[in-house]
This record gives sequence, C-alpha cells and structure tokens, in this order.
Amino acid sequence: ISTMTSPISGLSNSSILNRIKEGYLIWMNIVPHIPKTARYTIGTRIENKFLNLLELTYAAYFIEKEKKEEKISACIFELDILKFLISTSWEAKCMSHKQYEEIAVNLDEVGKMLWGWKKSLVPDKKNRAVLRIRR
Repeated sequence: ISTMTSPISGLSNSSILNRIKEGYLIWMNIVPHIPKTARYTIGTRIENKFLNLLELTYAAYFIEKEKKEEKISACIFELDILKFLISTSWEAKCMSHKQYEEIAVNLDEVGKMLWGWKKSLVPDKKNRAVLRIRR
C-alpha cells in the first residue's frame, strides 16, 4: 500500500489551512440540503468565498515576508465576508441551527488563528521596552 504525500510537505501540518478545509467540507455537507433557489445563488457565493480564502491563505504562506501581513489581512477580510454570507443564509433558513453552529464555530477558530498569525508578525513594542531596560 502506498501512501500519498502532499507535494508541499511544509503545508501538510498547516493548522490554519486544515481548519479552513474542514469548514469547507462542513459546507459541502450542508449544500445538498439548501433549497435549490438559494443553492445556486448565495450557496455558490459561499463556496467561492471558501475557495478564495483557501487560496489567499495558501499564498500567505509563500509570499515574501514584507507582504505577508497584508496578505493575512486580505484573508481576514475574506473570512469576514464569508461569515456574513453564512449568517445571512442561516437567517434565510437555508440551514439548520445545528449546521450553522458547526460552521460558525469552525470559522471563529479560523479567525482567531489568522489574527494570531497576523499579530505574531508585528513586533511587540512592550516586550522591546522591557528588553532595553534589562540590558
């Protein structure tokens, strides 16, 4: 039995990308239950936002360091739009409360991870001041 490996082994353990993929898979299980009138409008829009978010996040791993914060900000913006569209589809009763809760929890975790990643790129001014005092 051969095992398949990711062509980009550095990303195989990427927890942010994995969480986004999990959210996308949750969405793919919801789609068949959405009324056809909404499936091909807001449903398609949500799917496209998930795919855009996956692409942007993937690109953020490889972009040069100087542009990384800007790319992560774009990921956060895309995630916010995705959350808004999912919330709107829930309000339109396109999904159950349980489905909405499952996907909302997933996307909240993704948001925390993206914000944490973004904050990790910005040097903490408080810590620098403490380091200067100790020297």
